[in-house]
Amino acid sequence: MRVQSLGIEGAWEVVPLQHSDNRGVFLEWYRHERLAEAVGRPLELAQANLSVSARGVVRGIHFADVPPGQAKYVTCVRGAVWDVVVDLRRGSPTFGRWEPVRLDDTERRAVYLAEGLGHGFCALTGEATVAYLCSTVYNPAAERAVNPLDGSLGITWPAVEPVLSERDAAAPGLDAAPLPSYHDCLALAGTRRRTA
Repeated sequence: MRVQSLGIEGAWEVVPLQHSDNRGVFLEWYRHERLAEAVGRPLELAQANLSVSARGVVRGIHFADVPPGQAKYVTCVRGAVWDVVVDLRRGSPTFGRWEPVRLDDTERRAVYLAEGLGHGFCALTGEATVAYLCSTVYNPAAERAVNPLDGSLGITWPAVEPVLSERDAAAPGLDAAPLPSYHDCLALAGTRRRTA
């Protein structure tokens, strides 16, 4: 497994080593110690989610208040998605920047994103199935969203007419959303490193 940093601090792409033979394919899609070594701290697992999306569906841009924050490890186990990590940390050197990674059931890549980063994706195939490992449990009072079609983000989604949930369509733009501060995210990461 190869873990490489994306252009946003706290965002990583994971490329697994796949073993193929006449029976099929085997791979380790998540390794606790290898991810911890690369990112500098372990991912505390509290919840696992699975979503299935039709082609053209855009989910996100989602994030959680910091604290408590929510780190995620995301992969596509069926079909393909165009995954996007967005730096939503006010005061960050890369604030507002986004990085895309294609996640699919061929290359089987994953992305890791630290607390304070936003996440979204566009389904490129029908029944695109995405699995998420999360560091905290779902807390509706701390869950936030930024409208994925907000022009100030400038994300070029690969869908002619993106299909959004009512919540995502009504989400505020980057300028109006209650975003976490870069300082608070770094402080939280430092606390998690010390307790690891």
